[in-house]
Amino acid sequence: MAVWALDGVAPKVHPSAWLHPEATVIGRVVIGAEASIWPQTVLRGDCDEIRAGARTSIQDGTVLHTTEEWPTLIGDDCVVGHRAHLEGCTVDTRCLIGSNSVVVTRVVLGAGSLVGVGEIVAEGTRVPPGHRALGLPARVRPGAGIAAHIDYAVAAYIGNARRYREGPALVG
Repeated sequence: MAVWALDGVAPKVHPSAWLHPEATVIGRVVIGAEASIWPQTVLRGDCDEIRAGARTSIQDGTVLHTTEEWPTLIGDDCVVGHRAHLEGCTVDTRCLIGSNSVVVTRVVLGAGSLVGVGEIVAEGTRVPPGHRALGLPARVRPGAGIAAHIDYAVAAYIGNARRYREGPALVG
């Protein structure tokens, strides 16, 4: 894996977190306990801080970046889907961000919220706890019934990260 210090600041990765060897983590990044960072993922903390909380999964091909004014903060027990782009936003605990979504500057996702697959969440949008952001551009909608789905996804990726930590071997 490529873990790089920048300007004398090295990423802080909890010992129980799992980083795929093809992930890239640079600068002001904090990765929590049992978090998982998957292949081709980039966490580039060169302008401000990036945090991925405990048991949070950042899926394949995702890009996390910041602006000079806005860190990217992701709480505990979240799943960020494949090829998502998050920059300068705040994601509270137990959230699910769908694959190919874009969540940008000053967006705040409340606890237990969900961003649908392929959504674009516009600057400054606030998604209340337990709600969904759906449509292009994403609009906030009630989120009844999503808590169990989020809990399932978090548990599945914790188990998958353990499987990868213990099992894969490079062949060839």
